[in-house]
Amino acid sequence: MAFNLAMYPISYVAQYNPATGKWDEAWHQADSVRFEELERMSVAEQNAVYAKRNLFGLPLVNYTTQYALGCFEGMKAYPQKNGALTLFRPDRNAARFHTSMKGLYAPPFPEELYLSASIEFLKRNRELGYVPAYNPDWEKDTFAGASAVYVRPFMYSEGAIGVGISHSPYVIICATTVSSYFKGQNTKAIITDRIRATPKGTGWIKCASNYVASALAKKEAEEAGYMEVIFLDATDRKYVEEGSSCNIFFHLKSGELVTPALGDTILPGITRSSVIELARAEGVRVVERRISIQEVAKKCVECFVTGTAAGITPIESVTWKGKEYVFNDRVPGELGKRLQSRLKGIQYGTLPDAFKWNVSV
Repeated sequence: MAFNLAMYPISYVAQYNPATGKWDEAWHQADSVRFEELERMSVAEQNAVYAKRNLFGLPLVNYTTQYALGCFEGMKAYPQKNGALTLFRPDRNAARFHTSMKGLYAPPFPEELYLSASIEFLKRNRELGYVPAYNPDWEKDTFAGASAVYVRPFMYSEGAIGVGISHSPYVIICATTVSSYFKGQNTKAIITDRIRATPKGTGWIKCASNYVASALAKKEAEEAGYMEVIFLDATDRKYVEEGSSCNIFFHLKSGELVTPALGDTILPGITRSSVIELARAEGVRVVERRISIQEVAKKCVECFVTGTAAGITPIESVTWKGKEYVFNDRVPGELGKRLQSRLKGIQYGTLPDAFKWNVSV
């Protein structure tokens, strides 16, 4: 299923009021067609439902729609084995969203408001049956095909034309049900000639504009038979930075687990930081540093990408300048599988939440 356009009927909208310095909040409930019914509809029928779920009177022409001046978050809520529903590390998303809006010179959304609105949003949609129930069958493949709620808070500017900065932005929260992100038979990746982010740019902000280059590069990679694309740095064109929409890890022959160090060109992923903590907790030497594609080609024995949507996804090979470098005989590595099992177990409540990452809804 991956991302599903059958969006949940209740949405949250807040707008910053410069006169009061406060955020004016509102809730919008659209047609409450149950999720299961939406899934059975044809595309035309779904579109008819979406047409009724308008933009709540939001301006169509603005800095976001015209110039991609906007940022967003992606976080998941997981059905628990005990029947509960929990958000995974929403405090980290709240902090990153605050940083992103501040980086765009917009009034930043308060972290405590982010958390309270997200929890209330899930409660309201859950009452309408729009949250999947826990399925014991998910455990058979270590939750590889399990469902979760993908929550998307995003910034949307006030009406405007002409390049400028948002002074009275909206923050909207919507959601849909998701399953596994990557689809297909292979897990091959290729180095792209495109550049995702430049020094002194916006690579560290989860802003809309960053994803244009990623979408184009990923489309080119898929047409060439690859699942994923990998970006190199803009200056030296030899240091690995990110995947299309995920961070990346390399398990080297030495036993070291390396992920590119954060800077102003790399997004600080929440799954990335979680994987680092999980690996270090079991004694793995994790290092955040620059790593060249040449070092990857010579020393890497296992590679995987991480992200809210991607989880921990193995990469079987990386193709660079026409040559394919294969990892672990194309079989998912033991470290990645182990970390994925622990991460999913914590998220779905089958393993103890020793790090206190889950927040109950």
